[in-house]
Amino acid sequence: MDFTSYLDREIFRAVAQAAEASGVDAYVVGGHVRDIVLGRPSKDIDFVCVGSGIALAKKTAAILGSGIKVNFFSNFGTAQFRYEDLDIEFVGARKESYSRDSRKPVVEDGTLEDDLKRRDFTINCMAISLNRQNYGALIDPYDGMTDLKKKIIRTPQDPAVTFSDDPLRMMRAIRFAAQLNFDIEPDTYAAIVQQASRLKIVSQERITDELNKIIASKVPSYGFKLLFHSGLLKQFFPELVALHGVEYVGNNAHKDNFFHTLQVLDNVAKVSDDLWLRWAAILHDIAKPATKRYDKDHGWTFHGHEDKGARMVPGIFRRLKLPLNENMTRVQKLVRLHLRPIPLAKEVTDSAIRRLLFDAGDDIDALMTLCRADVTSKNPEKVNRFLRNFDLVEQKMAEVEQKDHIRNFQPPVSGDEIMAMFGIPPSRIVGELKEEIKEAILDGRIANDREQALGLLREIAEARGLKPQNAGA
Repeated sequence: MDFTSYLDREIFRAVAQAAEASGVDAYVVGGHVRDIVLGRPSKDIDFVCVGSGIALAKKTAAILGSGIKVNFFSNFGTAQFRYEDLDIEFVGARKESYSRDSRKPVVEDGTLEDDLKRRDFTINCMAISLNRQNYGALIDPYDGMTDLKKKIIRTPQDPAVTFSDDPLRMMRAIRFAAQLNFDIEPDTYAAIVQQASRLKIVSQERITDELNKIIASKVPSYGFKLLFHSGLLKQFFPELVALHGVEYVGNNAHKDNFFHTLQVLDNVAKVSDDLWLRWAAILHDIAKPATKRYDKDHGWTFHGHEDKGARMVPGIFRRLKLPLNENMTRVQKLVRLHLRPIPLAKEVTDSAIRRLLFDAGDDIDALMTLCRADVTSKNPEKVNRFLRNFDLVEQKMAEVEQKDHIRNFQPPVSGDEIMAMFGIPPSRIVGELKEEIKEAILDGRIANDREQALGLLREIAEARGLKPQNAGA
């Protein structure tokens, strides 16, 4: 296969020119080559040279001009820069060796063959020459092209050695399978099962980075099923594994909440790329094992799993090294509220809608997406009935929001105004007065209107024995 026409771009010509001027051989390697063949968009390009990657990066940047800043890391022999919309990285060809209990390799200079051999999978072990004598030629010592055509993930060396050297490659195998919709070659998969416990020597940050890429894939359940059946998932996410299984009392059984969760995740993925909404799908039933009870009159129940699940979210985020910021708070909110719209589908009242809009705020659309995704019955008529009911709820939400403007509710009367009106210092009573006004608006006793709020405030204050400080108040 000849890539000469693809390489007719300024970045490739500049690297080839810099390599020739420096007297080194240079190649495009790894994922970019794979993505060219697959026709996938790729903004990352890795170059390997048999020599100094840092020197080649600086020479290439000088040829390209336009004030490119080269960032280099002498300890690793790597350099990178941004060019147009591309992330460009350079490294000298190297070979690696590992000790049993460390993920940090011993690195030495090597040949192109050494460099390709150390890579994780055959589909990432290909290179394209940028050298005058064979410009555009494919170098494919491990038959990665065949594996691309067969849609196979396979290691170039003995998979037991590959995964022992760097256990994160087990996560990467599943991530590539999920992203590309490929199968993992049987011996490669068997090695993952055998070495799953070695994932413990990998930092959680690196594991979670791969996990998020699996979650972001088109059909994330595929990756999660591979993680589950291989034994990797239980190494870092036991709460999710605990959802698996069905318990019987007589003929009464509950659904398998693990596979239900994966179906909800896929349902969300069909309509949204929002990573944190996908995380809410993963965690929405996470507390069901802890809240599971059997009642002889009602069967299996999971009362309060939404509240307990919301309380579990920060601990899970902390352990998985996910960001403890507004994204976590948003996931927590969606988990807590995911059951709220369901009873509304049976009895849609303005008051209940106002309270849902108030509590969900800007996340109301994401919440309704999660609720729709949570309908996973095998009975099509039941699914359609639930979804039609949610249509009614959303229609009512639109009507109430247009009338009452609750979604981004701001109190019509501030605490400072209350203190000034009645001459009282900051105290609990100020908060109580604000809360009474809010409750009156949410109940529909008054509109979300300043004048009506002031009128009610005067009534409440008078009942409490508070007097305005001036006659015009």
